Amino acid sequence: MAYNSTDCNHTTRNDNHCVEVLPKIDEISPNNSKTKPRNKRLILNVSGMKFETYEETLGQYPNTLLGCTSKRELYYDTESREYFFDRNRSSFEAILYFYQSNGKLVRPNGVPFQVFADEVRFFELGKDYLQRLQEEEGYLEEKTPVMPRNEYQKKVWELFEFPDSSQAARYLALWSVLIILLSIVVFCLETLPSIRCRTNPKGTNCNSTLKGKKIDMKGERLLWLEVIEAICMSWFTLEYLVRLFSSPQKLLFLRSFLNLIDLVAILPYFITLPMEEKSRATSLAVLRVIRLVRVFRIFKLSRHSKGLQVLGQTLKSSSRELGMLMFFLIMGVVLFSSAVYYAEQDEEKTKFTSIPVAFWWAVVTMTTVLFLYFLLN
Repeated sequence: MAYNSTDCNHTTRNDNHCVEVLPKIDEISPNNSKTKPRNKRLILNVSGMKFETYEETLGQYPNTLLGCTSKRELYYDTESREYFFDRNRSSFEAILYFYQSNGKLVRPNGVPFQVFADEVRFFELGKDYLQRLQEEEGYLEEKTPVMPRNEYQKKVWELFEFPDSSQAARYLALWSVLIILLSIVVFCLETLPSIRCRTNPKGTNCNSTLKGKKIDMKGERLLWLEVIEAICMSWFTLEYLVRLFSSPQKLLFLRSFLNLIDLVAILPYFITLPMEEKSRATSLAVLRVIRLVRVFRIFKLSRHSKGLQVLGQTLKSSSRELGMLMFFLIMGVVLFSSAVYYAEQDEEKTKFTSIPVAFWWAVVTMTTVLFLYFLLN
């Protein structure tokens, strides 16, 4: 078998056999996908730990520090022929994964959020990704608040809305918290049999509580409870109206969740106030339901606590996980309630007369076991 040495780029035929001669390396066409050269590899040295990736991988996001060639070249070391960054090594694994996964930004375990957020800002991944990360982690982004244009209105708005703006605002916030706590305490005291039976002698277990005391069937009006309730509601109403008229965005103010809580906490008092004289003609069940709404006053405390606001944002971002937890909890309650009902149904003195009655036993037992498990571990 002989080869034609003068023609290396074509197939030669000898003795009825075909011999395919490979093309020269310098004659490879860059447009040929089968013979396209590999993409240029870059070495990234982050505080002594070296990472390698393709330039094309980083080029998917040209507006970032690593994706922009001109920005990246500022950190190039000509002696070692690599890019050097004096940054957090654990965070950079997630930064590099951002490019490799087409935009998936995940904070590594063991890296504090603020440290990772600084790395995201340094490598200029963008505000959208940082904001999305803050929402997933449950952190609130500090936004510049909209302030009223009128100077007097602005001072009133800062006084009632921003407790950290001045010393007077702090005292006012403290006073508001004390009024809220006082209102909640009074609301709870009203349910005590020794107080409740004086205003409503026909209530539950009032016969044994009164022990033969002669009380008018209309009930006694406890003046001190009414005075405290009136003071608290007067302050809540005044606070809400002042904040409403001093607000720079009144429609947004009315739709705010915390402000809706304020309104829901105030309205039942004024709804039930004219009904007190006509209590015989008014359904007591309706009054109890309306009065129960007053317990929402406790949520007003979140207005003066950043920690409670962060907790609320965290619960909001974890709504899916909490929903799954509640689903499995309900499923366990139904299963265990059914099991204990069928196990005790033949007993004469059993307290599990039905599956719904056993729900409370299942809930208490499951939550107690979970609490002890997490406490011991």
